[in-house]
Amino acid sequence: MTSLADEISFFLQRVTPIAFLDLLLVSGVFFFVISLLRGTRAVVLLRGMVLLIIVMALLTGLLPLPGFRSLLNATLPALLFVIPVVFAPEIRRAFERVGRAGSFFSLYTKPAEAERTVNLIVSASERLSEIRHGALITIEREDRLDEYIETGVAMDAKLSTELLLQIFYVNTPLHDGAVILRDDRVAAASVVLPLSAGGTLSRGAERQLGLRHRAALGISEVSDGVSVVISEETGDISITHNGRMIRRLDRSRLRNILIAFYRPRRMSGIPNWLNRLLVRTSRAEATGD
Repeated sequence: MTSLADEISFFLQRVTPIAFLDLLLVSGVFFFVISLLRGTRAVVLLRGMVLLIIVMALLTGLLPLPGFRSLLNATLPALLFVIPVVFAPEIRRAFERVGRAGSFFSLYTKPAEAERTVNLIVSASERLSEIRHGALITIEREDRLDEYIETGVAMDAKLSTELLLQIFYVNTPLHDGAVILRDDRVAAASVVLPLSAGGTLSRGAERQLGLRHRAALGISEVSDGVSVVISEETGDISITHNGRMIRRLDRSRLRNILIAFYRPRRMSGIPNWLNRLLVRTSRAEATGD
């Protein structure tokens, strides 16, 4: 017991303010990286790689395995090149989030503008559902969708219910594809979106859903965009976000969900109190208070 107390005392004596700051910065970097990757498929890969590294370190440290150690020394440096390739999409999104941190105040939509946009989307969705015209409306949020906008027909037109009805009218040139909304404008129509890579739509009754639903789910898996889908066969209204789909929505539920997505977003990787402060300041700027 005395020996343990001496070791603890010796350790505490060596912990200087600079050493403590160094440890705090390293911990902060790891926490920030994990926060950026949280909720992505990279977390599973990262967990597997960390577990593999721990197992290899234990084997080489506890057992005399010179051949295995030489193999690790030769292959581990290659991970420096493999990791950026494996995690390329997540790394790109992480840098985009960091870049958006400085422009947080521009992310907040004024309440009046947000309500008008939501009402137009809900009104168009309800009318398209009544006449059973299939439609796919994707709302751009923080993640830019420029690469998908380029696959469609650029419009940059002010959003209106009549415009959405005309775009998705049967057999018109632009009806076969998605519409991407940026703020209160239609950025592009007849856009090609990626199909879902998951197995969500391969089970049970979900197999009956067509390409529009798979595309809506697909764009939600690679971005933070929100998509509204109207089924051509049944007229059902669905919404997708973050790889999930909510089906058979009525006007009230659709409006409530969209309003929730237009609220100020919480920036990941920073404390709650700082997020609350940013949201209050952003709201005050938006309302002119």
